[in-house]
Amino acid sequence: MKGRVSWRRGGWDADTSMKLTKNFVLFGAPGAVFLALLSSCNSSGAGPRVITPGPDGGSAGGGGSSVPTGPGGGSGMAAGATASAGSPPSDASSSETPVADVGGSGDASTDGNVPDSSGGGVIPGWPSADAATVPPPDFGPNVLIFDPSMSAAAVQSQLDAIAAKQNANTPQTPVGFGYGAEYGTSRYAYLFKPGRYAADVKLGYYVQALGLGRSPDDVTITGAVRSKADWRTDDPGDALLNFWRGAENLAVVPTLAADAGTDVWAVSQATHLRRIHVKGSIVLSDGGYSSGGFIADSKIDAKITAGTQQQFLTRNTDLTSWQGGSWNMVFVGDGQPPTGAWPAAPNTVVRATPVVREKPFLFLETSGYYVMVPALKTASVGPSWASAAAPGDSVPIARFYVAKPATDTAGTLNAALARGQHLLLTPGIYHLGDSLQVVNPGTIVLGLGIATLIPDKATPAIVVADVDGVSLAGFMLDAGMLSAPTLLQVGPPGSSQDHAKNPTALFDVHCRIGGAEAGTASSCFTINSNDVIIDNTWLWRSDDGAGVSWTGNKSDTGLIVNGKNVTAYGLFVEHFQQYQTLWNGDGGTVYFYQSEMPYDVPTQNDWKHDGVNGYASYKVADSVTSHDARGLGVYCVFTNAVVSANGVEAPTTAGVSLQHIVTLRFGGASGSGISHIVNGAGNAVSSSNMSARTPN
Repeated sequence: MKGRVSWRRGGWDADTSMKLTKNFVLFGAPGAVFLALLSSCNSSGAGPRVITPGPDGGSAGGGGSSVPTGPGGGSGMAAGATASAGSPPSDASSSETPVADVGGSGDASTDGNVPDSSGGGVIPGWPSADAATVPPPDFGPNVLIFDPSMSAAAVQSQLDAIAAKQNANTPQTPVGFGYGAEYGTSRYAYLFKPGRYAADVKLGYYVQALGLGRSPDDVTITGAVRSKADWRTDDPGDALLNFWRGAENLAVVPTLAADAGTDVWAVSQATHLRRIHVKGSIVLSDGGYSSGGFIADSKIDAKITAGTQQQFLTRNTDLTSWQGGSWNMVFVGDGQPPTGAWPAAPNTVVRATPVVREKPFLFLETSGYYVMVPALKTASVGPSWASAAAPGDSVPIARFYVAKPATDTAGTLNAALARGQHLLLTPGIYHLGDSLQVVNPGTIVLGLGIATLIPDKATPAIVVADVDGVSLAGFMLDAGMLSAPTLLQVGPPGSSQDHAKNPTALFDVHCRIGGAEAGTASSCFTINSNDVIIDNTWLWRSDDGAGVSWTGNKSDTGLIVNGKNVTAYGLFVEHFQQYQTLWNGDGGTVYFYQSEMPYDVPTQNDWKHDGVNGYASYKVADSVTSHDARGLGVYCVFTNAVVSANGVEAPTTAGVSLQHIVTLRFGGASGSGISHIVNGAGNAVSSSNMSARTPN
């Protein structure tokens, strides 16, 4: 949901509607960071490896990304001496699988700006102490690199300057309707070298904080790493608009007296905390409404308080003590999950995470920057970094093409991908004249600072071949003015390869149709490959901003799944004009679903099919014989008197299991609502009944 309806639409009570958002924070410059990593494993399967460039290098250059020689790499500030990496993390899963070989990883060509790292073989796990030194890349002006040798005042002054801009309560662009930097064009990433800091890291729109250690505890921030809602001058404390921000791979000791020594993470959709160690307590709201969120691979030492959160997913996190919850709280593979049971409590608890690999992360050694690509793990519980063992494969930064939004195009990025390089998109907005073609197994596309990709033609922003082990992570897709059939296509239609041992995965990849600029697309994501893993995504047809109307930012469906055995953790899909999610493939599994139907349906005649009123939010096709979905929330706030017959529709067959579904009506026009929870069964939500739940 997008903010309370009274803010956006007018005419409804301030308590009737909320905007569900997913906090996702990436730090980077006005140019997004797009990182494609190509990784490989030993043929023996003995363990992870580090991929280093062959004789021809493996460019970190191109697009203005030639490698500088100064210490610390191109940051927006002076970089100090490199600190030691400290104790490395480990994988806590019951089993893990190294990632598969990547095409071109050993013999990528160079454009002349590529440093040659000697010793072109592979190294298991973490880089060795005698690994060859690779000069740091130029990350651009919107990646700020902090060093523990800097004074606390110097660090804080830079953090405060960006926080003031990215938490602004006035628009940074002609659109935004007073909702601050939500549609702003600046993006930032903070990189903290290993060490200890005293700082208040206040994250706003399009900001990401990253520790550069092997373990979260290698970077410890005493003070706060927080997302507040005090920027809202119209409704201080309301976090329903706190989107697109995140923090990863660091520890925080919360000490701020203003927040009673508790870390405040008041967020909604498109947000994340990953590999975070909170050495104290954390609260997920700031006194007003909140509608998040996602935490994975983390540890909370004392207490985590849900506050006003409507829904939340935690995965592979030691919670210690979880308190509270409103409608739909899902816990997968967590330590110490809450004990209350559905439907008396809003909790869905899954003891172990069936299959996942964690998001790739940047880290710094004395020899240079690397990206760790964690291995696939099954039946896992708790965070992956409880011991010093390496969780996967290390890839030197020299294997990446470091892109810049001001100079790079689809042509330069595709040339790098074709050479077998990974892509690292520095923060900013990239306009693409053609689809990015990811064709090599093991390619990783990693964005910093919520890097944003916009297709300027009626084509997808990214097309992924039906290959093993691709990782797409940390960026957003914005629809362009010419309608594309989809913004992300994983696998061509009819894909049939088995990727169970090395699946493609999407981490913190989000999609927006309209709002920042006029845009349209038939769908956000189309997943044709088998075994794909989706780990935290918000697919959103905007309800305000540029080009927004029923006939303006048109988009039928957020997610279409045609592949088999696709798994999603943290699936947020909102305001599309037909099915929010259409699942055609067998063997699908979803842990946590949050969705809101479109606000702006003009009439019932505009929103019906085959004699059925409206469209179910979550639709499992009639042909599907196996499906498992747990913890589903479907909401509505219709501006006109329309209804949807069902919140969820699925075949009634033994292989299809739906557990813990809630429907909610947060206000709207008289006579509007959802008639049934699922398949014509369950109570209606209407002006006289706000919520309805399945019994199990």
